[in-house]
Amino acid sequence: MSEFLKLAYELLSAILYNIISIFINLGTGLWHLLVTSWPQYASIVGSYFSTLSLAGQILSIILIVILIAIPIAIIVLVVRAIILRRKLRAENDDNVTLYKEIGRLNRQILQLMDEKDKILSIKVSSMGAIDPELLHKTLEDMPAEKPREAKGVPVIEGIPIVQGAHIAAAAEVPMLTTNPSAVAAASAAGAVAGVNETKIAEAITAGITNAQRIRSKGDEYAIRFPKLQSVDEKYADFQRPDYNDSITLQEFTEGYRLYAASRMHLYYTPEIVRRFVAGMASSRLLILEGISGTGKTSLPYSFSRYLNYPSTIISVQPSFRDRTELLGYFNEFSKRFNETEFLRALYEADYREDPTLIVLDEMNLARIEYYFAEMLSVLELPNKDEWTLDLVPTAWPGDPEKMRDGKILISPHTWFVGTANNDDSTFTITDKVYDRAMPIELNERADPFECEDTPPVCITCDHLEELFAKAKEEHPISEATMTKMAKINQYLVTRFKLSFGNRIMKQMYDFIPVYVACGGTELDGLDYILARKVFKKFESQNISFVRDEIKGLIAYMEKTFGKTHMQDSYAYLARVQNLY
Repeated sequence: MSEFLKLAYELLSAILYNIISIFINLGTGLWHLLVTSWPQYASIVGSYFSTLSLAGQILSIILIVILIAIPIAIIVLVVRAIILRRKLRAENDDNVTLYKEIGRLNRQILQLMDEKDKILSIKVSSMGAIDPELLHKTLEDMPAEKPREAKGVPVIEGIPIVQGAHIAAAAEVPMLTTNPSAVAAASAAGAVAGVNETKIAEAITAGITNAQRIRSKGDEYAIRFPKLQSVDEKYADFQRPDYNDSITLQEFTEGYRLYAASRMHLYYTPEIVRRFVAGMASSRLLILEGISGTGKTSLPYSFSRYLNYPSTIISVQPSFRDRTELLGYFNEFSKRFNETEFLRALYEADYREDPTLIVLDEMNLARIEYYFAEMLSVLELPNKDEWTLDLVPTAWPGDPEKMRDGKILISPHTWFVGTANNDDSTFTITDKVYDRAMPIELNERADPFECEDTPPVCITCDHLEELFAKAKEEHPISEATMTKMAKINQYLVTRFKLSFGNRIMKQMYDFIPVYVACGGTELDGLDYILARKVFKKFESQNISFVRDEIKGLIAYMEKTFGKTHMQDSYAYLARVQNLY
């Protein structure tokens, strides 16, 4: 047996020695590799370096740098892994402690809710003509139990008092009620708590005053729409400016162009300004498209400055999914409406007689037909009195003055102007949106020019609408143009299965006369409508079919209108053809 023990001892000793030798040799090898062998490395490099060519010397330096960087990188990675592991272990310990604390707090909340229910049951059972003495007797007759006092919650005669009841009984804040039963209950609770009756009377009086203030919408607790009520206050003593009711449409458009150049150093061609104003006559939604830096946002901004009523600019975010992104939503917890600047601008427009511009900057960063769908539908209604938006289900005392039954009116003085870039970061604007809007392309900057200082103007929206109506009377579309338009329509139906919709026809009747009244020509107005509203639909049709048929369409238009007219349409059709 002793011989076996000697055998096992020597065998295990040899194995253990070899295992220890592995780690010792590994450590010694690493030490020699990284520390003590540097003179040897330097000697090897020195003996060869002077004999190498320039290229060899450069390669040698690169090799040395790489050989030095590898062990340093390994050491850094090992150290970082150790530190990260320790951090994760510490975070796990903290999470366990946090979960335990959350569980403890949940148990305390359940206890407090149970105790609150007991107090409320007493109050509910005495909602008639309550007798304070009876309540006091009830409290005294309640079975005694061990107080379950949570931190910061007072206990009266073994019964925990929730914070609201305690504060009211102690008269630390005014009571917000005038209910006789609730007042009697508060008096009895105050008597039980030993609170001076004078303090209780003062609290009740203050509560009545507060309730009256709430009903008169003066108290902050009753204000669901603070931004909209600030608009009411702003216009309580508003002085109507002196409006210019004699300006013509051509003077109006040219005046804006000179104002933008002289006051804001923004330069636009007369053509762009005419399209913008005529677009306002044909649609409540304008879409300014083009490459970045051509003045898409500055056009509506400077135009509103020209009208002496600055526009509201809303930056559309990619996260916009529904109407709440624009209008806001009612917070059931705080009992307030989370208002947006878009909602404030809509509401304020109902106070103004001026044209109101609301700019949706980068509007196609999100899908327009999602977040703007309700607005598109409402603006299609022929009766402008029906242009309303539901914000809340019912009306409250203290709601804004111009809100009716939880609804606000989209003022007919309002225009929505969207800017859109066409790149990989944006969504394609669908036909549904294009059909309802008036697109305006800005792909070139106008040349700067000198002009005299031109002041802004004050013009009412009613006067602007009168100018639009007057333009349609004085510059109706001629029979010759209508005949040519009918020919183009027939050609499109025959060859492309494409026709003018009723909406496009209405926009054409509104756009072209105003465009002419602003200084343009009838054919140029028709040219723009065809290019932006009709031929735009080719982009969604069959690629090879459109490419083969566009040449014939261009030839037919040249035969109908001549080669000197309809240049915008020819250029657009050629561009669509080249895309395919």
